[in-house]
Parts: sequence; structure tokens; C-alpha cells
Amino acid sequence: MLRTMRAAALGAAVMVGGVMPALAADAICYNCPPQWADWASVLKAIKTELGLEVPHDNKNSGQTLSQLIAEKANPVADFAYYGVTFGIKAKAEGVTQAYKPKGFDEVPAGLKDPEGHWVTIHSGTIGLFVNVDALGGKPVPKCWADLTKPEYSGLVGYLDPSSAFVGYVGAVAVNRALGGDFSNFDKAIGYFKDLLKNKPIVAKQTSYARVVSGEIPILFDYDFNAYRAKYTEKGKFEFVIPCEGTVVVPYVVSLTKGAPKAENAKKVLDFLLSDKGQALWTNAYLKPARPVQLPEEVAKRFLPDSEYARATPLDYAEMEKVQKAFSDRYLAEVR
Repeated sequence: MLRTMRAAALGAAVMVGGVMPALAADAICYNCPPQWADWASVLKAIKTELGLEVPHDNKNSGQTLSQLIAEKANPVADFAYYGVTFGIKAKAEGVTQAYKPKGFDEVPAGLKDPEGHWVTIHSGTIGLFVNVDALGGKPVPKCWADLTKPEYSGLVGYLDPSSAFVGYVGAVAVNRALGGDFSNFDKAIGYFKDLLKNKPIVAKQTSYARVVSGEIPILFDYDFNAYRAKYTEKGKFEFVIPCEGTVVVPYVVSLTKGAPKAENAKKVLDFLLSDKGQALWTNAYLKPARPVQLPEEVAKRFLPDSEYARATPLDYAEMEKVQKAFSDRYLAEVR
């Protein structure tokens, strides 16, 4: 009976994630998409270093949390990866269990749950991922405000902020850059309403390939995706930290409560925070959670520190508290 229920839950996961996890998997991860943050290389390294097969999975943060809650009585996933606010929510929903991977103590306070229900593995800076060739000769935008100009009509995209974590981060960044705060999202709502005039492309899931192809010339996205394109893809790509400012946000992992293969999942989480694991994130242009020195060849490919001075951290717990209220407003007033 339990096997039947687990199979049914696994089928539900397929419907949400759009990817069939291998039944022979040594551990199931929710939201480990190969085109996001170079999870493809990380999952290969897990196979090489640990001998564990972890299939990729294309959910976003919101879909991951929803699936964990739906499967709470009969968990399918062994661990999950999501934006920090979803890690906080997952703990509150009782779908995580405490585990402190090796290296946990070296992760700064504020970037981990004190009990170990979630821990940061890397962080990103939100900005503009630009396919310069797809702009048709138009200038690379420098500010959030530039995107509302008529010349960028049909050229701008962002992930749905009511579902995808990166979409919500973009909304928070815009709101704060334009003078708002967590108590008032009027600035962000007004901005997205203005942006509607330019017919933005609103995606549900990771859209790296759509920027590379030129389908979405300008995307609200993280620095690591833009750098990956700039240095590994054919074409001309840039990352822009908007002139008004932006935010830095961590991504975290959790061990699922009742994980069917918890011991394997723990080994994976240990690896993600290990020196080797953290080095892999830096190769993908991500800032590691532990104080690991960026390789020189990677560090020089980032925008200078003077640009990153406009990117600052947040009160992530407060960010989580107001997320639903913002999502409700966005759905009611913008979409």
C-alpha cells in the first residue's frame, strides 16, 4: 500500500515538475534544474564524488513548496532547493527536518536556520540579464526605469512574482530601489503596471535558454546566469546592476521531513557545502555561502566591486512574511 501511495505521489511530482525522476534514483531533489545555477555540473559531480544518482528537476521554488506540502504524509523528495523565503516557509509548514551539514558553522548567521532546517549554499545578485544582439541596436538599459520606455516594448521579461522566487526578488528589488519598503509595495505595483504598456514576457520557470535564443532580450535575473551566458554562449551578453540599486539573495537547501532516502540526502547536503561543492558554485559564477576565495579567473569576470556596492542584503525573514500579501496584490492589480 505504501509503495502504491509513493508511486502515486511520484506521479504527481511529474505533473508539477514536468520531469520524470528516475525510479532508481539514490536521492530525489525538488528544484534542481540543469539550466539554473549550473545544477547540471553539480549533479554530475555528486555522481562522480559520491556515487549517488540525483535526477534533475525543473520545478521553481513555489512549485517545490506546494509539492512538499501536498506530499507531507508520504514524502517523495529527499531534499529541496529554493529561495530563502521558501526555506523559511517550508520550516513553518513542517515539511523539513533539522540537519546541519558539514561546514554549517562557517555559514554566516542570518544565512541559515539556527536549528538546521535550511542553510544557504550560494547567493546571487538580481539585475538585468541582457542579450545585446537581440536588442536590435537599442542601447543596453542601465536602470529599472529604462525598461518602461517605449523603445523596449516587447523586449522585457520577468518570472511570475506570484510563483517563482526570482520573480518575487525582482519585485522586492524594484520596490526598494524606487523608494518602497516591506510595509508598502505601491512602488513595485505601480512599476509593473507601467511595464504592462511594454507587453512584458512573464515566464513561469527558469528562462535562461529563452534569453540565449533572443526570445527574451532582457530578463530580470541573477548575475550568475548572465555571466554564464557571457562566457560560455555564442553571442554578446551583459549583466546590469540597475542604477537605482538592487538586492542580494541567498538560495538554500533543506532535508525533507520523512525523506525516504535521508542518509543519501545528508551526504549530498554535506557535499554542497564542502570545499569541492562550494568551488563548483564559483565556477558557475555564484557567490559561495562559506568564506571560500573566488578563483582569480572567476573573480575577474564579475562586474567590479564598485558596481556591486549598489547590491545589498535584506531582512529575509521579513521578506518572507510579506510575500503572500505582495503576491495577492500582484495577482489582483497587475496580472
